[in-house]
Amino acid sequence: MIVLLKILQVILALSVLILFHELGHFLWARIFGIRVDKFYLFFDVGGFKFFSFRIGETEYGMGWLPLGGYCKIAGMIDESMDVEALKQDPQPWEFRSKPAWQRLLVMAGGVINNFLLAIAVFIGILAARGENYVPNDSPVYVNELAYEMGFRTGDRILLFDDYAPEDFLNLQPDLARRQVRKATVLRGADTLDIYIDQAMMGEVLNTPGMFDLALPFAIDSIMVGSANYGGALRRGDRIVAVMDTGTPYLQDAQKVLRAHPGEELPVTVLRGADTLYVPVKVDSLGMLGVYPRNPAWQHRDYSLLEAVPAGCVWAWSTVTGYLQDLRLVATPSTGAYKSVGSFIAIGQVFPSSWNWMQFLYILALLSVMLGVMNLLPIPALDGGHMVFCLYELVTGRKPSDRFLMVAQIIGMALLLLLMFLAFGNDIARLIH
Repeated sequence: MIVLLKILQVILALSVLILFHELGHFLWARIFGIRVDKFYLFFDVGGFKFFSFRIGETEYGMGWLPLGGYCKIAGMIDESMDVEALKQDPQPWEFRSKPAWQRLLVMAGGVINNFLLAIAVFIGILAARGENYVPNDSPVYVNELAYEMGFRTGDRILLFDDYAPEDFLNLQPDLARRQVRKATVLRGADTLDIYIDQAMMGEVLNTPGMFDLALPFAIDSIMVGSANYGGALRRGDRIVAVMDTGTPYLQDAQKVLRAHPGEELPVTVLRGADTLYVPVKVDSLGMLGVYPRNPAWQHRDYSLLEAVPAGCVWAWSTVTGYLQDLRLVATPSTGAYKSVGSFIAIGQVFPSSWNWMQFLYILALLSVMLGVMNLLPIPALDGGHMVFCLYELVTGRKPSDRFLMVAQIIGMALLLLLMFLAFGNDIARLIH
């Protein structure tokens, strides 16, 4: 059931993104009087499709292969590789007959729509729910990789090289994207420098959860209906040991509890000035059924007017962050190419239960990713076509149809190689 829900979320998200992207090409083409022959969600490979209908000169439909969609613009060299149409004399309603600046806008339309969609979603989220964030003044709880790199649980990270991180939740992305060489941390009363081994940067990209909040296990409330509801635990209790094992932080307690699912265990609790020893019941998932306090999380509300600039800033930071990720992927020494994923990886990002806010947030992130990817100067992508249009605007010379056809074939081959890499990485991760 969970797998099915994730698949449905992926298909729904990709459908929305594809429609918005291709609609951008469609609208600009129609503005300049360019004929659009087909507008399809998903691919109708082999001519098979769920449905189709025609309005004017355009055939609209839904193909059977949910790996994308397309807007077939008359007189344009695209993935359809319609060589026969190019043998005819250019017609005034065709893409190839229009000036370079108009063709540039037609090709940029999809990317523009992706960025506009992301901005609109970010604005909507901020206006409806506000923003939860964690200021970077909290101690970290480290995993094995972070420990190996020199970080310790309880450290407060002050600097990455000369950059002072502001958001705790972005510590690991900042470490990777900036290819940090030196981290300055506050450990107890001492300020220390940790020199980062650049050979480990690939592991940083492929090992999520390096830095977690190091929080004491203080109980905010107990879930109604849980095994410990109405039991010995109270709001405000702080669990400092489970059985005979000291658990100064929430994560320490979680490790012990998960090793004893379904059992009743003694825990040491601080309640005001008293130290108590009380029994607790661990459920089958190794949890107590309580909500811990998290004083590090802070909330900021936005009016609609305030959400507009904040949403634009959020979108811009997402774009720049993803560009930095692509730079790492293009640097083989970082090992970032191992993190490239396909639809399988996308599906794993979606939650196991339906949550509109999470769905919209992931939709906005994917919209940014699709927009940035299509800006890459690869001939089969929008960015490649845009480069050719810019070249014509600067030099006044238009690339020949033969050159564009060869470039399209090369670009499609590169995209196929990227797709094989993505699926290969996903399969390797599943096996691992």
